[in-house]
Amino acid sequence: MPSERRVSDADAERLLYDLIAVPSLSGQEHAAVRALVRWMQVRGFDRAYVDEAGSAVGIVGNGAYDVVLLGHIDTFPGALPVYRDGRRLYGRGAVDAKGPLCAFVVAALRAAVRADMRLIVIGAVEEESATSRGARHAARCFRPAACVIGEPSRWDRITLGYKGRLLADWQWRGPLAHSAAAVASPAERAVAYWERVRACAAAVNSSRDSTFERLDVTLRAVNTHDDGAHGEARLTLGFRLPLGTPPESVVAALSDGEGSVVRVYGAEPAFTAERDTALSRALRSAIRAHGGQPRFVHKTGTSDMNVVGPLWNCPIAAYGPGDSALDHTPDEHIDLDEYLLSISVLSTALEHLRLEA
Repeated sequence: MPSERRVSDADAERLLYDLIAVPSLSGQEHAAVRALVRWMQVRGFDRAYVDEAGSAVGIVGNGAYDVVLLGHIDTFPGALPVYRDGRRLYGRGAVDAKGPLCAFVVAALRAAVRADMRLIVIGAVEEESATSRGARHAARCFRPAACVIGEPSRWDRITLGYKGRLLADWQWRGPLAHSAAAVASPAERAVAYWERVRACAAAVNSSRDSTFERLDVTLRAVNTHDDGAHGEARLTLGFRLPLGTPPESVVAALSDGEGSVVRVYGAEPAFTAERDTALSRALRSAIRAHGGQPRFVHKTGTSDMNVVGPLWNCPIAAYGPGDSALDHTPDEHIDLDEYLLSISVLSTALEHLRLEA
């Protein structure tokens, strides 16, 4: 390995700390992207650049088989202090998902991969915005033989699937009536619509026991307003879709018929990968080699796997350090020992990955 590609554990920890310290709210990732690209250039990536979508891209090797390590550099809102407490590193993005992304970057440099392989590390933009701009651009640019998605799942777990997503804004506007009249107020109309949606989801879930198989719906926002003559009510709903429930089927059930308007967006079908592939075997073997017992999991959220998985149709899995229960929370932090262990697992997996045409 060339000397400029040697990355110590201290270097790896400093990379993560420094990247977390650069705010990168979804849609405002430029400074963090530039910082990561500069780091990759200095550390000896064969090529590192900002792509047309604004994502950070680093390439190691020039073989015929592309392996994409697709992380995301944007974060959920919330300005949190960045600090260390022992072996814990706190800050927005520590878990979701700068920890997994930095693990990808370091592992790509440390791994002694075969000459026929090319590693492509991507710090994608807008994963948290329901637009997945970075992943959609990458899907058009590459056709990898395998892909690892950078999302937290603990160092000894492999994520095979994610539920789908649909967001919906419901809006009603109409004339007001006196509060003594037997006419529903805008707030009552909103509550009635929400209860109908919940009842529909409950009917779908009546015979489904597994969380991954359930149609989940949450009320994300509710607002009412009136100008004295007309009233208005607005709801934002979020759906998590199981396999076999395409977004279109939910859209068809959202019509109100009460003079309201429904706008849907952020649609992504659920996706699950095959369990036994060259990639999953390499990851499982690497976890065992480092003292763990690998386990497959499925997540109730959505990731860029939903975007690229159906298009690339290659062995794919999500992997990364961190406890996903800390995603989007004010207590977001990562265990640095687990972070370093995940880098070792990834390096070993990449070195033993055997791809076929």
